[in-house]
Amino acid sequence: MGQAARHLPELPATTPRARLRVLFFVEGFTDIRFVAGLSEICDLTMVVPAREYRSSGLDQRVAELKLDATIITIAGGRPAFQLRSLQWLWRHARRFDVTLAQEVLRGALNANLAGALRGIPVVNYMGIAPLEYFRCRRERAQIGRLQALAGETAIRSLLAINGRLATRCLAMGPYLRTIGARYFRRSELGLYYGVDTTRFRPITEDERGALRARLDLPRDRFLVLLSSRISHEKDPETVLRAVALLRERGLDAALLNLSGGWREFIDLAARLGLANSAAWVIGRPAVHPMTEVFDYFRVADAVALASLAEGAAYSTLEALACGTPVVATAVGGMAVQLEGYARLTPRRDATAMADELLWIERNPSAARDQALRGREYVVREWERTKAFADLRGILEDVTRTGRMG
Repeated sequence: MGQAARHLPELPATTPRARLRVLFFVEGFTDIRFVAGLSEICDLTMVVPAREYRSSGLDQRVAELKLDATIITIAGGRPAFQLRSLQWLWRHARRFDVTLAQEVLRGALNANLAGALRGIPVVNYMGIAPLEYFRCRRERAQIGRLQALAGETAIRSLLAINGRLATRCLAMGPYLRTIGARYFRRSELGLYYGVDTTRFRPITEDERGALRARLDLPRDRFLVLLSSRISHEKDPETVLRAVALLRERGLDAALLNLSGGWREFIDLAARLGLANSAAWVIGRPAVHPMTEVFDYFRVADAVALASLAEGAAYSTLEALACGTPVVATAVGGMAVQLEGYARLTPRRDATAMADELLWIERNPSAARDQALRGREYVVREWERTKAFADLRGILEDVTRTGRMG
């Protein structure tokens, strides 16, 4: 069934407590920054698939941080996890004040069923636009017409059921909140793990040069950072083609990808037939998101993110917090959140993205000023401290008001 980092205590219903007992139910992968922040505001128990917990390295990061949390791992693939997790929830859900379920599909269904039957409020945390992301698979010809139809039917059904059962939906950013409102009785803004603006902060040109040297990155090139996983809803092809166009126009540009799919990224550049890509496409494994990644945002001349569909795009917010100019596709959450703070381009338009990157290179002061206005926005609306203070308030409110909240 799985193993626990520490045994779940037997808590009688009358035990006095100062902090909420929160069950964080995860169907797949989750971010250490959210787990760490959540552990600071509640008495946290996390249920997570054993395979994903290990393969993502989350187990090591939880151990390194010595988080005050109980971790329950459940073995098996998707069908086995679905059954076993429902059994676990049925037995243990009433030990908690509230369940926080990641996303709004299969895993959330288990949490919502157990919550409804056991009388425990459940908050669903929406981090992606499920239908939009799924449709990207069809656009990329990864699935056929019948698979697409069946998948959309399943997603719509799960959204409808979870929308009726859940106590509340927390949606990551204003764009996803509007999507959540179509299905859930109450949809509110969530900021996920926010942006730690004490770490994601601007540095001087001298500091940037020294930091590039320490990170073994080219000091004199125009460095574009794509800090994003490689998945069906992202559009790394457009970023690669845009930087290739910069080089054709005479700018000595390099493109760096930090992700678990960095080898796939380098292979993609070769498959696209981009001239001499091995000389300017740099791939490195994802670095620790709490202790290292911000340095790469600070040394970049620009951050570029192209997507076919997008929820909140945290990497763009982290870039702005560093005062680093951003070029992004005007889709989903990026179109809503980045207006006025980033250079927005049409979907799948490499030429437009190249034009905006070239504008940044030729107008460094104006580009920096725009990014610093973006930093003010991030500090005001997305700061980490605010994110978890808001989350704690919502969990407390849900617990007080129960299923009628």
